[in-house]
Amino acid sequence: MAAQTPQTILIIEDDPVIRGILHMNLTDQGYDVLSAEDGLQGVRTAKETQPGIILMDIRLPNITGWEATRRLKVEPKTAQIPIIALTAQSTSKDLHRCFESGCDAFMTKPIQFTQLFTKIEMLLNRSLDHSQGIAE
Repeated sequence: MAAQTPQTILIIEDDPVIRGILHMNLTDQGYDVLSAEDGLQGVRTAKETQPGIILMDIRLPNITGWEATRRLKVEPKTAQIPIIALTAQSTSKDLHRCFESGCDAFMTKPIQFTQLFTKIEMLLNRSLDHSQGIAE
C-alpha cells in the first residue's frame, strides 16, 4: 500500500558507496531520501527535517550510531521516528545493544533490500497508526 505523499528516509552512513546504493534503491521505490555522513550531522539533520524513518549505520565518525540513536530518542521532536540499525556486526550482544539504545529494528550488512523494504513499510505504517491514534 503506497502512501499518498512520499515518505522521507534519512540515511546516516559514512561509506559513500553504501550510502549511494541505499539512496538509489530507496528512490527507485518512491521514497524521498536525505543523507548524512556522520553521527552528529545525522542527529542535526533528523532534528531539522523530522524524516519518516532513519537508517542508522552503527560505526560512524564523531559519535557512534548507538549514541546518535540515544540522542534522537530523548529529544521530543525526534523520539517517535523509527530507526533501523544497519551494521556488519550480528552477535546477540549487538542485537541487545541495538534495542537498548532505542533502535526499532536491526539489519545486517550486506543489505537484503526486500527485507529492508518490508521493515521500512512495517515501521512507517506503525508510525502512521500511532500518530493517527493520538490525533483521534
